[in-house]
Amino acid sequence: MSYSNGIKPKRGVALYSYLGEFGTTMTLEDMLADMHGMGAEGLEILANSHIDNYPEPTDAWLENWFKMLEKYKIKPVEYGHWVDSRLYPGRELSTKESYDRLLKDIKLANKLGFTVMRTKLGVIDGALTPVKNWREFIEMALPDAEKYNVRLCPEIHHPTLLKSQMIDNYIDFINKTKTKYFGLTIDFGTMQTNPLPSNWMAAADSIFSPVEDLAPLLPYTYACHAKFYNMSDDFVETTTPYDKIIEVLLKNNWGGYLLSEYEGPNQDVPGYTSDQLRKHQLMMKRLLGEE
Repeated sequence: MSYSNGIKPKRGVALYSYLGEFGTTMTLEDMLADMHGMGAEGLEILANSHIDNYPEPTDAWLENWFKMLEKYKIKPVEYGHWVDSRLYPGRELSTKESYDRLLKDIKLANKLGFTVMRTKLGVIDGALTPVKNWREFIEMALPDAEKYNVRLCPEIHHPTLLKSQMIDNYIDFINKTKTKYFGLTIDFGTMQTNPLPSNWMAAADSIFSPVEDLAPLLPYTYACHAKFYNMSDDFVETTTPYDKIIEVLLKNNWGGYLLSEYEGPNQDVPGYTSDQLRKHQLMMKRLLGEE
Protein backbone atom coordinates (compact mmCIF):
# COMPACT_ATOMS: atom_id res chain seq x y z
CA MET A 1 0.00 0.00 0.00
CA SER A 2 1.32 3.44 -0.89
CA TYR A 3 -0.13 6.86 -0.09
CA SER A 4 1.27 10.11 -1.41
CA ASN A 5 1.93 12.06 1.79
CA GLY A 6 3.98 9.26 3.36
CA ILE A 7 2.30 9.45 6.79
CA LYS A 8 1.95 5.98 8.27
CA PRO A 9 1.71 4.29 11.66
CA LYS A 10 4.82 3.41 13.63
CA ARG A 11 5.45 0.10 15.40
CA GLY A 12 5.90 -0.73 19.05
CA VAL A 13 5.11 -3.27 21.77
CA ALA A 14 2.91 -3.29 24.86
CA LEU A 15 4.86 -4.97 27.66
CA TYR A 16 1.63 -6.53 28.91
CA SER A 17 2.36 -9.12 26.22
CA TYR A 18 5.10 -10.58 28.44
CA LEU A 19 2.74 -11.02 31.39
CA GLY A 20 3.56 -14.69 31.85
CA GLU A 21 7.34 -14.23 31.84
CA PHE A 22 7.98 -10.85 33.45
CA GLY A 23 9.42 -11.34 36.91
CA THR A 24 10.13 -15.03 36.35
CA THR A 25 12.15 -15.62 33.18
CA MET A 26 12.45 -11.98 31.99
CA THR A 27 13.40 -8.63 33.51
CA LEU A 28 12.41 -5.20 32.26
CA GLU A 29 15.72 -4.97 30.43
CA ASP A 30 15.16 -8.39 28.85
CA MET A 31 11.86 -7.16 27.40
CA LEU A 32 13.38 -3.96 26.03
CA ALA A 33 16.24 -5.94 24.48
CA ASP A 34 13.72 -8.31 22.90
CA MET A 35 11.81 -5.35 21.45
CA HIS A 36 15.01 -3.93 19.99
CA GLY A 37 15.83 -7.29 18.44
CA MET A 38 12.54 -7.33 16.53
CA GLY A 39 12.82 -3.72 15.37
CA ALA A 40 10.01 -2.33 17.53
CA GLU A 41 10.61 1.24 18.69
CA GLY A 42 7.54 2.39 20.64
CA LEU A 43 6.94 1.23 24.20
CA GLU A 44 3.90 0.84 26.41
CA ILE A 45 4.38 -0.04 30.07
CA LEU A 46 1.98 -0.79 32.90
CA ALA A 47 3.01 1.66 35.59
CA ASN A 48 2.22 -0.41 38.66
CA SER A 49 3.83 -3.54 37.18
CA HIS A 50 6.95 -2.28 35.44
CA ILE A 51 8.05 0.64 37.64
CA ASP A 52 9.87 -0.43 40.80
CA ASN A 53 8.51 1.27 43.92
CA TYR A 54 5.63 2.79 41.90
CA PRO A 55 4.56 5.59 42.13
CA GLU A 56 7.86 6.83 43.59
CA PRO A 57 10.75 5.19 41.72
CA THR A 58 14.21 5.76 43.14
CA ASP A 59 16.81 7.97 41.48
CA ALA A 60 18.83 4.85 40.70
CA TRP A 61 15.86 3.25 38.93
CA LEU A 62 15.24 6.43 36.92
CA GLU A 63 18.87 6.64 35.88
CA ASN A 64 18.82 3.04 34.69
CA TRP A 65 15.52 3.61 32.88
CA PHE A 66 16.99 6.27 30.63
CA LYS A 67 20.16 4.27 30.10
CA MET A 68 18.08 1.32 28.85
CA LEU A 69 15.98 3.52 26.55
CA GLU A 70 19.16 4.86 24.96
CA LYS A 71 20.86 1.46 24.79
CA TYR A 72 17.95 -0.26 23.03
CA LYS A 73 16.75 2.78 21.02
CA ILE A 74 13.31 2.64 22.62
CA LYS A 75 10.83 5.53 22.61
CA PRO A 76 8.37 5.82 25.53
CA VAL A 77 4.92 6.08 23.94
CA GLU A 78 2.10 5.03 26.25
CA TYR A 79 2.00 4.89 30.04
CA GLY A 80 -0.67 2.44 31.21
CA HIS A 81 -2.36 3.25 34.51
CA TRP A 82 -5.65 3.10 36.37
CA VAL A 83 -7.84 5.57 38.19
CA ASP A 84 -8.71 2.99 40.81
CA SER A 85 -12.15 4.23 41.81
CA ARG A 86 -12.75 1.18 44.01
CA LEU A 87 -9.58 1.47 46.04
CA TYR A 88 -11.55 1.54 49.29
CA PRO A 89 -14.20 -1.10 50.12
CA GLY A 90 -17.77 0.18 50.21
CA ARG A 91 -17.27 3.43 48.35
CA GLU A 92 -15.87 4.98 45.19
CA LEU A 93 -13.13 7.59 45.22
CA SER A 94 -14.32 11.17 45.35
CA THR A 95 -13.65 13.47 42.42
CA LYS A 96 -10.79 15.14 44.33
CA GLU A 97 -9.27 11.78 45.33
CA SER A 98 -9.44 10.61 41.71
CA TYR A 99 -7.83 13.83 40.50
CA ASP A 100 -5.03 13.57 43.06
CA ARG A 101 -4.16 10.03 41.95
CA LEU A 102 -4.37 11.03 38.30
CA LEU A 103 -2.04 13.99 38.85
CA LYS A 104 0.64 11.73 40.35
CA ASP A 105 0.55 9.57 37.22
CA ILE A 106 0.60 12.59 34.91
CA LYS A 107 3.78 13.85 36.57
CA LEU A 108 5.45 10.43 36.58
CA ALA A 109 4.53 9.72 32.94
CA ASN A 110 6.10 13.02 31.94
CA LYS A 111 9.22 12.32 34.02
CA LEU A 112 9.68 8.99 32.21
CA GLY A 113 9.25 10.56 28.76
CA PHE A 114 5.73 9.40 27.85
CA THR A 115 3.29 11.61 25.92
CA VAL A 116 0.23 9.33 25.96
CA MET A 117 -1.43 7.81 29.02
CA ARG A 118 -3.74 4.81 28.74
CA THR A 119 -6.02 6.12 31.47
CA LYS A 120 -8.25 3.25 32.54
CA LEU A 121 -11.24 4.75 34.29
CA GLY A 122 -13.05 2.94 37.07
CA VAL A 123 -16.03 1.02 35.68
CA ILE A 124 -19.45 0.23 37.10
CA ASP A 125 -20.56 -2.76 34.97
CA GLY A 126 -19.50 -5.51 32.58
CA ALA A 127 -19.99 -3.20 29.61
CA LEU A 128 -17.06 -1.13 30.96
CA THR A 129 -19.23 1.95 31.60
CA PRO A 130 -17.00 4.46 33.44
CA VAL A 131 -17.78 5.87 36.88
CA LYS A 132 -20.26 8.73 36.89
CA ASN A 133 -17.80 11.42 37.91
CA TRP A 134 -15.21 10.73 35.18
CA ARG A 135 -15.92 14.04 33.42
CA GLU A 136 -15.32 16.02 36.59
CA PHE A 137 -11.91 14.62 37.50
CA ILE A 138 -10.71 14.45 33.90
CA GLU A 139 -11.64 18.10 33.36
CA MET A 140 -9.83 19.03 36.57
CA ALA A 141 -6.72 17.30 35.21
CA LEU A 142 -6.72 18.81 31.71
CA PRO A 143 -4.57 21.84 32.62
CA ASP A 144 -2.04 19.48 34.21
CA ALA A 145 -2.09 17.19 31.16
CA GLU A 146 -1.34 20.19 28.97
CA LYS A 147 1.39 21.45 31.31
CA TYR A 148 3.11 18.07 31.34
CA ASN A 149 2.33 17.30 27.67
CA VAL A 150 0.47 14.01 28.04
CA ARG A 151 -2.80 12.88 26.47
CA LEU A 152 -5.27 11.06 28.73
CA CYS A 153 -6.80 8.21 26.73
CA PRO A 154 -9.35 5.67 27.95
CA GLU A 155 -8.89 2.31 26.25
CA ILE A 156 -11.72 1.31 23.93
CA HIS A 157 -11.74 -2.40 24.61
CA HIS A 158 -14.13 -5.25 23.84
CA PRO A 159 -17.06 -5.48 24.63
CA THR A 160 -17.32 -1.72 23.95
CA LEU A 161 -18.30 -1.08 20.34
CA LEU A 162 -16.71 1.65 18.25
CA LYS A 163 -20.23 2.97 17.67
CA SER A 164 -21.71 3.24 21.16
CA GLN A 165 -23.03 5.70 23.70
CA MET A 166 -19.75 5.49 25.59
CA ILE A 167 -17.78 6.66 22.55
CA ASP A 168 -20.34 9.40 21.90
CA ASN A 169 -19.90 10.60 25.48
CA TYR A 170 -16.12 10.77 25.12
CA ILE A 171 -16.30 12.64 21.81
CA ASP A 172 -18.90 15.03 23.22
CA PHE A 173 -16.58 15.76 26.15
CA ILE A 174 -13.69 16.47 23.76
CA ASN A 175 -15.79 18.80 21.66
CA LYS A 176 -17.25 20.67 24.63
CA THR A 177 -13.90 21.20 26.34
CA LYS A 178 -12.07 21.76 23.02
CA THR A 179 -9.17 19.81 24.49
CA LYS A 180 -6.28 18.14 22.71
CA TYR A 181 -5.28 16.36 25.92
CA PHE A 182 -8.07 13.79 26.16
CA GLY A 183 -8.60 11.16 23.50
CA LEU A 184 -8.81 7.45 22.82
CA THR A 185 -6.66 4.33 22.73
CA ILE A 186 -8.31 1.84 20.38
CA ASP A 187 -7.82 -1.86 21.07
CA PHE A 188 -8.06 -3.92 17.86
CA GLY A 189 -9.80 -6.71 19.76
CA THR A 190 -12.97 -4.65 19.22
CA MET A 191 -12.78 -5.64 15.52
CA GLN A 192 -12.22 -9.38 15.85
CA THR A 193 -13.85 -11.38 13.04
CA ASN A 194 -12.78 -15.00 13.61
CA PRO A 195 -12.87 -17.30 16.64
CA LEU A 196 -9.95 -17.54 18.99
CA PRO A 197 -7.81 -20.69 18.62
CA SER A 198 -10.03 -23.66 19.47
CA ASN A 199 -7.33 -25.31 21.54
CA TRP A 200 -7.21 -22.29 23.84
CA MET A 201 -10.61 -20.63 24.30
CA ALA A 202 -14.07 -20.91 22.82
CA ALA A 203 -15.17 -18.20 20.42
CA ALA A 204 -16.62 -15.20 22.21
CA ASP A 205 -20.41 -15.11 22.01
CA SER A 206 -20.47 -11.42 21.36
CA ILE A 207 -20.74 -8.62 18.82
CA PHE A 208 -17.68 -6.88 17.40
CA SER A 209 -17.26 -3.65 15.44
CA PRO A 210 -16.78 -3.53 11.66
CA VAL A 211 -13.46 -2.04 10.58
CA GLU A 212 -15.15 0.90 8.85
CA ASP A 213 -16.27 2.20 12.25
CA LEU A 214 -12.62 2.95 13.06
CA ALA A 215 -12.06 5.80 10.60
CA PRO A 216 -14.26 8.48 12.26
CA LEU A 217 -12.45 7.94 15.58
CA LEU A 218 -8.91 8.37 14.28
CA PRO A 219 -8.77 12.18 14.78
CA TYR A 220 -9.28 11.51 18.50
CA THR A 221 -6.97 8.47 18.72
CA TYR A 222 -3.43 8.90 20.07
CA ALA A 223 -2.35 5.24 20.22
CA CYS A 224 -3.65 1.82 19.22
CA HIS A 225 -3.30 -1.51 20.96
CA ALA A 226 -2.58 -3.90 18.12
CA LYS A 227 -4.22 -6.76 20.02
CA PHE A 228 -3.61 -10.23 18.64
CA TYR A 229 -4.20 -13.80 19.72
CA ASN A 230 -2.66 -16.09 17.14
CA MET A 231 -0.01 -15.65 14.44
CA SER A 232 0.18 -18.36 11.82
CA ASP A 233 3.46 -19.70 10.48
CA ASP A 234 2.92 -17.61 7.33
CA PHE A 235 2.70 -14.40 9.37
CA VAL A 236 -1.05 -13.83 9.35
CA GLU A 237 -3.08 -12.98 12.45
CA THR A 238 -5.98 -15.43 12.28
CA THR A 239 -8.62 -13.66 14.41
CA THR A 240 -8.54 -10.01 13.31
CA PRO A 241 -8.52 -8.41 9.80
CA TYR A 242 -5.21 -6.56 10.07
CA ASP A 243 -4.99 -5.94 6.34
CA LYS A 244 -8.25 -3.96 6.41
CA ILE A 245 -7.42 -2.16 9.66
CA ILE A 246 -4.02 -0.95 8.47
CA GLU A 247 -5.48 0.09 5.13
CA VAL A 248 -7.92 2.35 7.01
CA LEU A 249 -5.06 3.82 9.05
CA LEU A 250 -3.00 4.54 5.92
CA LYS A 251 -5.91 6.05 4.00
CA ASN A 252 -6.65 8.37 6.92
CA ASN A 253 -3.04 9.48 7.40
CA TRP A 254 -2.89 8.21 10.97
CA GLY A 255 0.69 8.42 12.19
CA GLY A 256 0.54 7.14 15.77
CA TYR A 257 1.94 3.96 17.25
CA LEU A 258 0.62 0.43 16.80
CA LEU A 259 1.56 -1.34 20.01
CA SER A 260 1.62 -5.11 19.55
CA GLU A 261 -0.30 -6.66 22.46
CA TYR A 262 -0.24 -10.45 22.59
CA GLU A 263 -3.05 -11.97 24.62
CA GLY A 264 -3.10 -15.52 23.36
CA PRO A 265 -2.13 -18.90 24.81
CA ASN A 266 1.19 -20.08 26.25
CA GLN A 267 2.24 -16.69 27.64
CA ASP A 268 4.10 -18.48 30.42
CA VAL A 269 6.08 -20.69 28.01
CA PRO A 270 9.59 -19.19 27.71
CA GLY A 271 10.10 -17.68 24.27
CA TYR A 272 6.56 -18.26 22.99
CA THR A 273 5.38 -14.67 23.38
CA SER A 274 8.60 -13.37 21.85
CA ASP A 275 8.09 -15.59 18.79
CA GLN A 276 4.49 -14.43 18.40
CA LEU A 277 5.52 -10.77 18.73
CA ARG A 278 8.23 -11.18 16.09
CA LYS A 279 5.74 -12.65 13.66
CA HIS A 280 3.27 -9.88 14.43
CA GLN A 281 5.88 -7.18 13.90
CA LEU A 282 6.90 -8.72 10.58
CA MET A 283 3.25 -8.83 9.49
CA MET A 284 2.74 -5.16 10.37
CA LYS A 285 6.00 -4.21 8.67
CA ARG A 286 4.76 -5.88 5.47
CA LEU A 287 1.29 -4.32 5.66
CA LEU A 288 2.80 -0.88 6.28
CA GLY A 289 4.99 -1.21 3.21
CA GLU A 290 8.26 -0.85 5.11
CA GLU A 291 11.48 -1.88 3.46
